[in-house]
Amino acid sequence: QVQLAESGGGLVQPGGSLRLTCAASGSIRVIKTMGWYRQILGKQRELVATITIYGTTNYADSVKGRFTISRDNAKNTLFLQMNSLKPEDTAVYYCNADIVAWSADRTDYWGQGTQVTVSS
Repeated sequence: QVQLAESGGGLVQPGGSLRLTCAASGSIRVIKTMGWYRQILGKQRELVATITIYGTTNYADSVKGRFTISRDNAKNTLFLQMNSLKPEDTAVYYCNADIVAWSADRTDYWGQGTQVTVSS
């Protein structure tokens, strides 16, 4: 079984920074694309950023220039550095990973989510 565990959320003032971490564990052969998504209460989950196994990144227009996604393939860990945070960044942030297990099964996994609140 595979699990994704997020950490790093919290309360921060506008203009501040937070770093989210997502650690994948379990029967993992390789992790393809990983990403961060967020969901505001009452709205659909939306893409924040993705990164392929080769390091190619993609960002939502709303976070370009402020957020940086990265990963450590050796440790099966995903990061999201969030700078210049705005109140509209307030949401539950979810980690997503496209994982191939040692059984050869390929499955899309989600973490449990971590709350980010930007408020003065």
